[in-house]
Order: sequence, then C-alpha cells, then structure tokens
Amino acid sequence: MDAVTLLRQQYAQAHDWLESTLGQMSDEQSHWCDSDGVFPAGAHYAHTAMSEDVILNMVVRGAQPLLMGSWAGRIGVSEPPPDGDWSGWARTVNVDMDQVREYAKAVYAETDSYLASLAAADLDREFDSSPLPFGVTSVATVLNILCGHIYMHAGEISTVKGLQGLQGYPT
Repeated sequence: MDAVTLLRQQYAQAHDWLESTLGQMSDEQSHWCDSDGVFPAGAHYAHTAMSEDVILNMVVRGAQPLLMGSWAGRIGVSEPPPDGDWSGWARTVNVDMDQVREYAKAVYAETDSYLASLAAADLDREFDSSPLPFGVTSVATVLNILCGHIYMHAGEISTVKGLQGLQGYPT
C-alpha cells in the first residue's frame, strides 16, 4: 500500500470514529459543561471540523477554507473562535449540531479529494507552517498531526459524554 492510500484510509477511519463517538446528542447534551476543565462536546466537534478545514486548506494548500468560501456564515456556530486559547469561546458558543455535521461532511469530502490528488512525493514538500507552531515542516508531518487531532477530540467528546452518564466511545 502506498502512503497516500494509507493516509486516505486513516482519515476515513478517524472521521468515522469521531462521528460514531459523537452519535446522537441533544442540544442540551452537546452544550453541557460543569467544570473549568470540561468543554462542551459541540464545541469540540465544531473546533475539530474548523481546524481540519483551515489547516488543510489554508495552511497546507494555500487555498481558501470552506468556512471562508462556499460555507461562509453557515457552518453552525454562533461566532468564530479566537486565535489561540478557545476555552472561553467553547463555553459560550452556540453550536447547531445538525449544521456542523453537514459542514463536517463537506470538510471530510474536501480532505479526501485533496489527499486523492497527492503523489507520494508531495508528502515530502516542506513549507512554513505559520501560524502553526511547527515552523518549516513537511506536508506529511502536518497531515499526521491533524489526523491525530481528530482522535484526540473524539476522546474529549467521549469523556464529556461519559460525565453526563452517556455512552462515550461506540461499542
């Protein structure tokens, strides 16, 4: 198996895991938080989709992210997150889960389309990853970190669901 095919499979699995972990949550459940260290599941989900869109499209590709183009104003969040620390935003943002799910599907399709367009040599391309803290790095490195980011937030969502007495990870 070549590296690009592997990456496409990894992203498809990460997206499926995130969606399965999220499952069906009410608005109340998706906005729930009860302590300083807990952010709502809906905010984690929206952050994950927006991060993938912006990092992959704007930072890696140098293209316009969906949230600034065809999805502008309709990604399902009441306000954009700030740069850097998003903890305050996570606690106050209103997330329309149905709308974010539609946006996330579009992001996943855009990601797969981009990955399918790559040749193995494209993964070695180095670029300045600003505003990310990785400096000059390769496309492969950023894609690897971004895929891990999806799993990390699936874990956070699972924890938030568990704290509410809901099933976290799918069985």
